[in-house]
Amino acid sequence: MSKRTPFHNIHRQLGAKIVEFAGFEMPIQYRGIIEEHRTVRSAVGVFDVSHMGEFEVWGRDAGAFVQRTTINDVTKLSEGRAQYSAMCYGDGGIVDDLLVYHLGDHYMLVVNAANIQKDFSWLHEHRLGDIDLRNVSDDIALLAVQGPKSVATLQKLTSADLSTIPYYHYHKGRLADVDMLISRTGYTGELGFELFINVKTSNCEKVWNAVMDAGREFGIQAVGLGARDTLRLEMGYCLYGNDIDQSTNPLEAGLGWITKMDKGDFIGKSALVQTKNAGLKRKLVGFTVEEKSFPRHGYDIRLNGSKIGHVTSGTFSPSLEKGIGMGYVNVQHSTVGSTVNVLVRSKDVQACIVKVPFLRR
Repeated sequence: MSKRTPFHNIHRQLGAKIVEFAGFEMPIQYRGIIEEHRTVRSAVGVFDVSHMGEFEVWGRDAGAFVQRTTINDVTKLSEGRAQYSAMCYGDGGIVDDLLVYHLGDHYMLVVNAANIQKDFSWLHEHRLGDIDLRNVSDDIALLAVQGPKSVATLQKLTSADLSTIPYYHYHKGRLADVDMLISRTGYTGELGFELFINVKTSNCEKVWNAVMDAGREFGIQAVGLGARDTLRLEMGYCLYGNDIDQSTNPLEAGLGWITKMDKGDFIGKSALVQTKNAGLKRKLVGFTVEEKSFPRHGYDIRLNGSKIGHVTSGTFSPSLEKGIGMGYVNVQHSTVGSTVNVLVRSKDVQACIVKVPFLRR
């Protein structure tokens, strides 16, 4: 049976289209994906992302454990900061991408909803030393408040000066009279925050209603997972299960910037060093389609009638008003500015490889 987030009744009241996603009943849209997307780009929107997973890592060896199981350099984190990272299998394939938070006396890992059990089991298998690994996913509700008016909206509800929180930093404080972790992060490319709320001690619906009231003057809207996907794709952000998975490595996925080969040993390092030294065979690229055709996951990418790769994510971009997508192609065909074809309903549609993000802020 699918789980429900603490905001489920609100979604129903708002007439959301509810779908099963990663074991949860989640809102895919309310008024419409394009309208919700444009609201986030121009004003402010609120997403229920409580389906995401949260793990706590406690113990004397917590830092060393997170350092060994993730590819970014955890020693660069201090209390009050977060970093984007990933976990890899021994062969370099990606277990998941995630956020790592340094919470002072412990760490918090925020993982993708569909991977919660898989990730927790994998981490549990690789425990070493004094480690207390806790899956607290069911105890935390998560709201993402995103858009250029997000600070003006949330500032009404807290005494903390939100404008002083740098990107990928957080503040522990009160908002809407509720204790929470206020994180300057998001998956949209816009100014925004993610609010981590303890389900056991807080009235989650109260927080939602307070945020909606505070943002009313800016035209705030509830936003579903449909617009979350179009927003992240315009920024070229990877989606696990589409753009990255066990069969891909972070170097070919364009995540070399978080893969710290010089930080000491970590799971998958030797395989990634070999991959780097041998040279990449394929790369994840972005492309645009000028015709009124929209690329979709799984479509072939071709050149002169031969397959050279496949689409991993594709959609209509509400901001650019054209089809955009990402996909893996043979490295010799990955040059920005080059032309390829996407096979859409048995027809070759011309596409141009471009540098991501598609949308320049």
